[in-house]
Amino acid sequence: MYSVSTIIIAITALATFMGLSNVAFFERFKFSISKIKSGEQFRMITSGFLHADWFHFAFNMYSFWSFANFLTQEFSTTNFLLIYFGSMLIGSVLTYYIHKNEPYYSAIGASGAVTGIIYCAILLYPEIELRMFFAIPIPGYIFAFLYLGYSVYGMKGRNDNIGHTAHLGGAIGGLLITLLLVPSLFQSRLIFIGILLIPIAVLMYLVKTKKI
Repeated sequence: MYSVSTIIIAITALATFMGLSNVAFFERFKFSISKIKSGEQFRMITSGFLHADWFHFAFNMYSFWSFANFLTQEFSTTNFLLIYFGSMLIGSVLTYYIHKNEPYYSAIGASGAVTGIIYCAILLYPEIELRMFFAIPIPGYIFAFLYLGYSVYGMKGRNDNIGHTAHLGGAIGGLLITLLLVPSLFQSRLIFIGILLIPIAVLMYLVKTKKI
């Protein structure tokens, strides 16, 4: 039986292939401020299955797979999907709020959902260690900070079509949803929660002061 994370990756791969092969498909389902304002709110979810290229897809899905394996053992399928799609939606809502006065703004990518999964996993398992480039060991929380740092660079440069702003919303969503599902973490992980809030607070400050 295939795991829920494998199914998500497979569906995302199919949607990415169709988007990269068919411009009309890509345009129909990408995140677009003007289209969402006109009533096409479904784009807040469908855009999370599209990617700018195969490297973008591979980076997001490798990051997702690396952390999702821990969570599928911790949560029911329903709660796992709640974290994934809840983070995706919160990422899209925040993106809409930040860019609502930019009618031509558009974006794609599973960044919000993936960041939510990452934050959930390292909150539950601070000792997680990943293999960067399949070789270099790196603590999970360092990877999370680097992931958000990449978001700052992307938000500031705006030189691609990737939904970097969704990383911030996804991190917030992953943190909040995890704490709602496992409230005991307020007692056992309070200091670590504070540490995870630091890059989120920095990003929010940069957005609020329009420095990115």
